[in-house]
Amino acid sequence: MPEKTQYASNDDIPALITAAQRDPAAFAEIYDCYCTPVYRYLYSRVGNQLDSEDLTTQTFLAALENIHRYREQGRFGAWLFRIARTKVMDYFRRGKPEVSLESLNIRSNEGDLLGLVIQRQEQARIVAIVQKMTAEERELLRLRYVAELSFSEMAALLGKNDAAVKKSHYRLLARIQSQVE
Repeated sequence: MPEKTQYASNDDIPALITAAQRDPAAFAEIYDCYCTPVYRYLYSRVGNQLDSEDLTTQTFLAALENIHRYREQGRFGAWLFRIARTKVMDYFRRGKPEVSLESLNIRSNEGDLLGLVIQRQEQARIVAIVQKMTAEERELLRLRYVAELSFSEMAALLGKNDAAVKKSHYRLLARIQSQVE
């Protein structure tokens, strides 16, 4: 997968979509904007590179095939991640196991032994907290920090209003912070 690519600005997305609806070759720019976040989200769910790459390909192929159906409402990311979530749910229906957030390999600075020990202890505390979360709470974290969706996109994807998603997110962060301390 490519290095982290920045989303196009929200102002650019409608023009990219319009161009892709006219000319499928223009979809490449949308792919460039969203490939890394979609891949990271899918990897956080399935935990292996090959399946994540395959699901990313399936997601973008479905998006390309259906781009003519998309109606601009300022939430293209939500539409695209809805496709990705559908693809990953199909993957799980085939009996593949879901990877927990806490089992993902978190990179550390291995040159500093004391820092590494402290980091491992903090990670262990966070893992214990994450294990106690509901699936919905873990999905909020994935969508916000792995997929890097805005609250508006998360709300559209989850079928909730922006304020409710934002409130749930900040309450979850406050709870995590109080449990870590």
